Amino acid sequence: MIAKKEQSKLQKTGTHKMAKFAQRMIMLSIGAAMMAVALEIFLVPNEMIDGGITGISIILSYLFDIPLGILLTLLNLPFLLIGYKQIGKTFALSTLYAIVLMSIGTSLLHHVSAFTVEPMLAAVFGGIILGVGVGLVVRFGGSLDGTEIVAILVAKKLPFSVGEVVMFFNLFILSGAGFVFGWNNAMFSLIAYYIAFKVIDITLEGLDQSKSVWIISDKFRDIGEALTERLGRGVTYLDGEGGFSGENKKVIFVVITRLEEAKLKSIVEDWDSDAFIAIGNIHDVKGGRFKKKAIH
Repeated sequence: MIAKKEQSKLQKTGTHKMAKFAQRMIMLSIGAAMMAVALEIFLVPNEMIDGGITGISIILSYLFDIPLGILLTLLNLPFLLIGYKQIGKTFALSTLYAIVLMSIGTSLLHHVSAFTVEPMLAAVFGGIILGVGVGLVVRFGGSLDGTEIVAILVAKKLPFSVGEVVMFFNLFILSGAGFVFGWNNAMFSLIAYYIAFKVIDITLEGLDQSKSVWIISDKFRDIGEALTERLGRGVTYLDGEGGFSGENKKVIFVVITRLEEAKLKSIVEDWDSDAFIAIGNIHDVKGGRFKKKAIH
């Protein structure tokens, strides 16, 4: 009997792992395909570039008439090796799969006519599609550009964030586009890059972005019960100590969505207008009892 239960448990675990693997492969494929569409149907035909290794590949492809797909694969390979050694096997293999698929996609779409020749439309829609594609790949454990890997490693040794390192690299790459394609196209490239950057955040965090909230108040019990009743969110009471007064304090911790932020502030204000509230963004929420309860 025990053996059958263990066998059933192992089967469920195996099925779950296979489902997660299939989901990851599908989403990596969709993300890579969207990246290829953004490049070959919107940006490249209008002489615009993306940042990072992709931008360098577009410039070199234009200057030396080398297929973009070949450059995307070859220039990213050294960074994949670094990623394999420093970040992990799963990340490196997922990245390799996405990059190869993206490279094949750009080769297949190279002779397809541009969807639009209007620069602003190309920058906006190219940036949106590119941002969703990159965001999906990153969300499911991969990357489409080697500079992100370098940025992660450099940020560990220098007092700069990953975003700041990437921005520093891209400043030079986008400047290079100005000399090659002209400064008007470089500025449109910057617009596309900015839009993609914002869309990547939305793709990673979701439109219904979660927020973590810490509340300190002497009326913590009343506020906690009100949040549960009126927002349908479970709360956690934490023990704290005032840094100046040394008094013991109760801290309310709760996770809400962006749309619930205004209502939360109103509830706290009703009970204690002097309550301390700190709100931060959360990229992902799993486990526990985050699911919203019914409210009346």
